[in-house]
Amino acid sequence: ETNLTPRVFKGNCLSALEKENATNLNKIRKLVDKMDLKVILTGILPTLRQSDLELTNLTPKKRYYALMEAIIKNQKERNFLLHLKGIDEIKISHQSPLLEACNTSFQVHLQVAPKEFVKLYNMSQTLTAPIMAIAANSPIVFNKRLWHESRITMFQDALDTRKFGGPREFRPRVSFGTDWLQDSILEIYREDISRFRVLIAGDVQEDSLKKLSQNETPKLRALQVHNSTVYRWNRPCYGVSDNGKPHLRIENRVLPAGPTVLDEVSNAALWLGAMVGMKNNYDD
Repeated sequence: ETNLTPRVFKGNCLSALEKENATNLNKIRKLVDKMDLKVILTGILPTLRQSDLELTNLTPKKRYYALMEAIIKNQKERNFLLHLKGIDEIKISHQSPLLEACNTSFQVHLQVAPKEFVKLYNMSQTLTAPIMAIAANSPIVFNKRLWHESRITMFQDALDTRKFGGPREFRPRVSFGTDWLQDSILEIYREDISRFRVLIAGDVQEDSLKKLSQNETPKLRALQVHNSTVYRWNRPCYGVSDNGKPHLRIENRVLPAGPTVLDEVSNAALWLGAMVGMKNNYDD
């Protein structure tokens, strides 16, 4: 995983984004070249095998182990199922949520003004289908020819905790949402907090209300952690910038990785340009 520098959406920001992404990728390639390995950018690696998706291959980070453990615990004793019909048909059962690990993405964040969040979030939802159609590059899973972009259902099925979640979780944790936004981002946060159990929790020390009373900006860490385990394809993000000011972002999670850096940046340019263009030309 590589994170890129936030930039103002103007001037040469897209070519700078491409250059930084390519630079990071070249650093990785130099390292893995010593191991006689190659890096491929793609939404789902066509040669991946189900046997590769073992927990022993998980990146050794405590957060990842905690998340896997929490999802498995929610599943009780049921395996994770994938049933998908495309040109071919696939129907498999897997013992861990690592089916999710098939998916690789190029996730783009657009920082927006709070007063414009509702309008722009709805526009992002509207743009999802054409953006996904243009960027699709994952038609093969475990040697089966499925959807042009199989990541969508792969991700939803891999993290589907509903079967034994009781009446509270009757919607998948991976979704496009339930409705258009009407008034504020709080509609999303209220829904996510009420519908989905907390899977992992951070060590939260701050008293958010106390900070507000002192005219300080709270980080809302508990909300951020919970938000990171509800996987909307267009996800709202709250953060605090380096200057101490809070901000809102819309995260587009639908774009696949690759097949080249230029493709990734082109897909991002289309989404960003359409978002800003629609904002300037349409009220809702």
